[in-house]
Amino acid sequence: SRRCGLAAGRSYSGGGAYPSVSLTCPLPGVPKAVFAAAESRERFETRVTVLENGLRVASQNKFGQFCTVGILVNSGSRHEAKYLSGISHFLEKLAFSSTAQFASKDEILLTLEKHGGICDCQASRDTIMYAVSADARGLDTVVNLLADVTLQPRLSDEEIEMTRMAIRFELEDLNMRPDPEPLLTEMIHAAAFRDNTVGLNRFCPVENTDKIDRAVLHSYLSSYYTPDRMVLAGVGIEHEHLVECARKYLLGVEPVWGTGRSRGVDKSVAQYTGGIVKVEKDMSDVSLGPTPIPELTHIMIGLESCSFLEDDFIPFAVLNMMMGGGGSFSAGGPGKGMFTRLYLNVLNRHHWMYNATSYHHSYEDTGLLCIHASADPKQVREMVEIITREFILMAGAVGEVELERAKTQLKSMLMMNLESRPVIFEDVGRQVLATNTRKLPHELCALISQVKPTDIKRVVTKMLHKKPAVAALGDLTDLPTYEHIQAALSSKDGRLPRLYRLFR
Repeated sequence: SRRCGLAAGRSYSGGGAYPSVSLTCPLPGVPKAVFAAAESRERFETRVTVLENGLRVASQNKFGQFCTVGILVNSGSRHEAKYLSGISHFLEKLAFSSTAQFASKDEILLTLEKHGGICDCQASRDTIMYAVSADARGLDTVVNLLADVTLQPRLSDEEIEMTRMAIRFELEDLNMRPDPEPLLTEMIHAAAFRDNTVGLNRFCPVENTDKIDRAVLHSYLSSYYTPDRMVLAGVGIEHEHLVECARKYLLGVEPVWGTGRSRGVDKSVAQYTGGIVKVEKDMSDVSLGPTPIPELTHIMIGLESCSFLEDDFIPFAVLNMMMGGGGSFSAGGPGKGMFTRLYLNVLNRHHWMYNATSYHHSYEDTGLLCIHASADPKQVREMVEIITREFILMAGAVGEVELERAKTQLKSMLMMNLESRPVIFEDVGRQVLATNTRKLPHELCALISQVKPTDIKRVVTKMLHKKPAVAALGDLTDLPTYEHIQAALSSKDGRLPRLYRLFR
C-alpha cells in the first residue's frame, strides 16, 4: 500500500523510469475504471419502444464517446407513382437546410460543431435517412435538430432553386463519369420492374426539375412523413435517454405542412416484368486524366431473386458472394475475391474482359441478382455468351469448399462492416423500419452457416424460370437480341454448345 501511495505522488515523465509502480493496486483518488464487458447480453440487444403516435425508437449500445443518431423514413422513389418523379432526390439535396429554428445550413453546422458533429442525408428507392454523428453528451441538441430538419423545413424558394442547379449538375456528371455502375443500376431496375415501384427512376428527370416546388413537396411530405412510417435510431446512447428526447421533440409536433388529409400511401407490390434498356453512347473518350481509358461496352444481366424478409434471402446472399459480389480487389487488401466463380471462370480465362462483378439488390417485396461485365465493343457477343453461361452454371453442382469459402467470406464481410458505428445505425434503422425488430449479427451468422448446396440449387432454379432483365450501355452494334438472351437463360437442359449457337 505504501508503494501505491508513492506512485500516486510522483509526476510521471516516462513509463520506463518507474519500474516499481504496481499494475494491480488502484491509485488513490482516481475514479474506478468502467470497462466494456462482453458477458453482458443486454449490451448487444437492440431495444425498441413504440411511442403513442406510432413512432418507433430503436437503440443499440456501443462503447465509446460518440454516437450516431438519425431518423429513417419509409419513403423513396418507389412511392412516387402518384407524384412527379424526382421528389426524393430533391428532399435528399434539401436536407439540413433552414428550418423553423435554424436560419440556414451554416447555423445547423455550427450547432453540430459544438458537439463535434457531422450530418448527412441519403435517399434510396425505399428509405430516406437523416443521420448525425456527434458527442453522446449532445444527444438532446441532436434529436431536437433532427426533429426540426425532418418536420419543420422551410423549403425557401432560394433553397429550391439551388437544389435545381445541384441536381442538373449531378445528372450531367452522372452521364460523364468513367464508372457507369450507378447509371447501369438505374437501367437494370427500369428493365426489371418497368414503370412500377423499385423500377421508378431514383434520380430526378431533367424535365421535372422546374416542375417540383414547395407545394409539390408538401403534398408528398404530408402523405409519407408520418410518425408511423418513421424510426428514430441511435447507436452509442442509453435507450431511456433517447426515448425521453423522442417524447420531448417528436411527440405531438405538428409538421410545417399541417396535418390535413393526405393523398394516400402507395402500397403497390413490386411487379417483376423483365426486359431490356439500351443506351447507345460513345464511350471512347471518358478519361479524366492523361492516361486513356479504353472504350468499353457495359452489360448488366439480372434475374429476380427474393425479398429480404424471405428465408431464401440468406442463400441468395451466399450465392452472390460465391459468384463474385464485392469484386476481386475490394477493401482489406487484394485477393479476397480471387476464388469466386466470376474471377476463376471469367476474368482469369478471358483477358479481354475488364470487369465481371455480381450484385444483389433486395427490398421488402422483391430482389434482383445481376452480373455487370464490360469489354471491348467488338467482343460484346462473346461477353454475353460467357455471362449467360455463368447464370446457367449456377444451377449445377456446388462444391463444398467453394460454398464454405463463400459463407466464411460473407460472415467476415458482415462482421467487418458492423465494426463501424454508422453502419450499425443504418442496420438497426432499416431492420426496425421493415420488421419492428432486429436480427443480431450472431443470428445472421448462424443462418449463413446453415446454407447447404441444395439451398443454392433451389433458389437458382426458381430464379432461372424468370425472364431476364438486361441493361446495355455503349457501342451496341454487336449486342445479341433480347430474344436470344432470354432463350439462352431459359434453357432447361443447360447444354452449353447449343446455347452458343443461339448467338451465331
